[in-house]
Amino acid sequence: MNNSKTTALSHEHKNLDYKNQPVSDGTFIADSFANEVKGKKGLARIVKATGYSIDGFKAAYKYEAAFRQVIWLNLVLFTVIVFMPFGVILKMVLVVASFLSLIVELINTGIEASIDHTSTKQHPLAKIAKDVGSAAQFLALLLLFVLWLMALSSLSY
Repeated sequence: MNNSKTTALSHEHKNLDYKNQPVSDGTFIADSFANEVKGKKGLARIVKATGYSIDGFKAAYKYEAAFRQVIWLNLVLFTVIVFMPFGVILKMVLVVASFLSLIVELINTGIEASIDHTSTKQHPLAKIAKDVGSAAQFLALLLLFVLWLMALSSLSY
C-alpha cells in the first residue's frame, strides 16, 4: 500500500475480495463484509440491536446459573430499595451498583461462552480469561455488598 491517496475498503460480492478504493473527501473508511451483510441503518438497526440484546438476556438466563442468581439477588435488592428510607442519591448509587453486577455477569458469561465455543480442551490462556472474568464479577458483587453495608449502617445514625 504505497499509494499516497487515502483509501477505503470496499467489498465485491462476486469474489469476496476486498479492494482499496479512493475516497473523495480524503477520509479513511473501513467497510467490512459483516457491515454489508447487516445492512441496517437508523431505526431499523436499533430495532435489530434490541432484538439481539433480548436474545442475549434470554440465553444468559437459560444457560448460566450465575446470571440467574445475580438477577434474582438484584430483584430482591431493587424491591428493598423501594421501601428503605434512603435518600435519593444513595438509592441511585445502589441501583447503579446492582446494574454494574448484572453487566459484569453478562460480559463474564459472554467470555465463557466464547472460550467454550473455541475449544472445550483445558488451556492455560482459557483458564486465565475465565478466571479474570470471574474476578471482575467478584469485585462487582463485593462493591454491591460494601455499598449496602454502608447504606444500612447510615440508618443507625
